[in-house]
Amino acid sequence: MTDTSTSIRMSAGTRIYLYVSLSLVAALVLVPLVATALGGFKSLGELRVNPFGLPREWHWSNYLDILFGDRYWRQMVNSLFIAVMTVFLTVVASAMAAFTLAHVKFFGANQLLNYFLIGLMFPAATAILPLFIRIRDLGLLDTYWGVILPQVAFGLGMSILLFRNYFRNLPEELFQAAFVDGCGYIRFFWHISLPLSRPIIATVSIISFVNSWNSYIVPLIMLNSETKYPWPLGIMVYRGEFGTQWQLVLAFITLTILPTIIVFFLAQKHIIAGLTAGAVKG
Repeated sequence: MTDTSTSIRMSAGTRIYLYVSLSLVAALVLVPLVATALGGFKSLGELRVNPFGLPREWHWSNYLDILFGDRYWRQMVNSLFIAVMTVFLTVVASAMAAFTLAHVKFFGANQLLNYFLIGLMFPAATAILPLFIRIRDLGLLDTYWGVILPQVAFGLGMSILLFRNYFRNLPEELFQAAFVDGCGYIRFFWHISLPLSRPIIATVSIISFVNSWNSYIVPLIMLNSETKYPWPLGIMVYRGEFGTQWQLVLAFITLTILPTIIVFFLAQKHIIAGLTAGAVKG
């Protein structure tokens, strides 16, 4: 029996090129993150003359004042609630819609899919005025749901596309065996498709979580009470009429992006599996 697997041996030049390219990309990502974290330990005067170097004097109070303040934790709770609800609704709605578009044949299915995908062409900022009017008419201004529902709506396009591609590449034998045993579409979706879809669920969840966690324009327009502000709006506290406390802004940003970095690394394996699922079919 012949082994058909082949190993690709890269030349020394190709290997050096890859290492240099990946190192440059990693530097472009890591340098701003490290500079932001270090900037939170500096005074405002030192930050202006030494933005990228190590602090000459470490000001731990910049981080401690934020961590032991009530405002920071209240904003974290607000951001977490908005992000979790956004993820839950996005995953449930997009999974059901994608399963229908992938396996149920009906008139206008392709047109309906294209309608959802149109949302990928326009960011939320382009529809902020009609969105504000609609949320106001629904009586959801200055509420969490006034932020959650628009985020879910704008996240459905990408989520449905990812789920649909994953569902279409599940083994056809599963459908045939399930339908022979009397399993309908709903039971097949809940008991077979979803349990096999953990990679794509993790991928969609992380994308939705990060987009919601970093959302600025929608909470800014929809929320008026400071007690309901998520963390992106909390940065405004450090901006005064005549100046900005940039060292506190950098410390605040560092503390608030840590949760997304931790979640990403914990779910990295599932994210890669979900994004690459169906890339090669055979």
